Amino acid sequence: MSRAFFVVMDSVGIGGAPDADQFFNGDVPDTGANTLAHIAQACAEGRAEEGRTGPLHLPNLDALGLGAAVRLASGEATPGLDAEPAGLWGCAREHSPGKDTPSGHWELAGLPVPWDWHYFPNTVPAFPTELSRAAAEAAGTEGILGDCHASGTAIIAELGAEHMRTGWPICYTSADSVFQIAAHEESFGLERLLDMCRALAPRLHKMKVGRVIARPFVGTPETGFERTTNRKDFAILPPAPMLTNWVQDAGRRVHAVGKIGDIFSMQGIDTLRKGSDAQLMQHLSDLVDEAEEGSLTFANFVEFDSLYGHRRDISGYARALEWFDREIGDILKKLHPGDLLLLTADHGNDPSWTGTDHTREQVPVLIAGQGAGQIGQVDFADIAASIAHHLNIPAQGPGRNFL
Repeated sequence: MSRAFFVVMDSVGIGGAPDADQFFNGDVPDTGANTLAHIAQACAEGRAEEGRTGPLHLPNLDALGLGAAVRLASGEATPGLDAEPAGLWGCAREHSPGKDTPSGHWELAGLPVPWDWHYFPNTVPAFPTELSRAAAEAAGTEGILGDCHASGTAIIAELGAEHMRTGWPICYTSADSVFQIAAHEESFGLERLLDMCRALAPRLHKMKVGRVIARPFVGTPETGFERTTNRKDFAILPPAPMLTNWVQDAGRRVHAVGKIGDIFSMQGIDTLRKGSDAQLMQHLSDLVDEAEEGSLTFANFVEFDSLYGHRRDISGYARALEWFDREIGDILKKLHPGDLLLLTADHGNDPSWTGTDHTREQVPVLIAGQGAGQIGQVDFADIAASIAHHLNIPAQGPGRNFL
């Protein structure tokens, strides 16, 4: 019985989304955004030299077909990524009306989003008065701070001191369908923050807001503030079974690594391992050693997106990709005969682009352990159907097998 390892490189898009003109950063459409190609081009031109140097070096991903996938999706040049693919490779497009984490992951797992998400306007205040009042009530305070669109790191730098002085939570949103709450782990309390999110989640989910996100941080006004790894997403419950459920319903085990448990509200998940990306890589390595025959391991590596994409840090994103490539190379060597390891992404986040939001892009599909060849351009949902086929379980979604 075979195993499957499904790895999402959060935000590692490859351009070319046919509907990119319908998605925006501010008033600029995402047409032409290309996370991978633009990083590779910046590296080749000497514009990404902080903490690294030279052309983008991703030998393991490129050998699986990464450069070829970028060129298939968008036709863009990929300097440094020109290997002849030794894996199955292609690109995938999303149909759900969003470029956010739940939309991408749900559709990758076989369930295109069946509704339009609610987004908060980019105004000050951003939230309806009754929602802000409910947030303050859930926190046990007289009011909230923020009430706007903001970068998470920027807003805690701006309002962290006032938050510690007043005790009021920092509430903010983005171009995604999210309500985020930042609070100091010590002065406000981590459990109090999580309780506040739990109390507000049903109201926001009823509005079709995809996630309520706890964003704990530590530090002082004098030394600065830093977010911790205790982030927790309270996501809306998926409305139908998806890949994780299909695997469990077939009597198999499902292991989640990273924020997968939050994204799917623990639906169809047996075990969950969390931490920084470095810790997640160790968890993934351990599961390659330990996971049962017939099981699914579903992992998300988020720091490409959270630390570098949103901050438009090309050098940092390139460093993260090169680290990931080295680590995944070690994991590829440990796969058992018959295992499938599929690498993809959920959206783009081009660090060379205007704004701070995700970018609407196609994503790579790179498959190790199943021979070499091109699968062409497929849909997100086809990935779930193909993993189900590999595991020899029924697929219930709209996707088609490409294996």
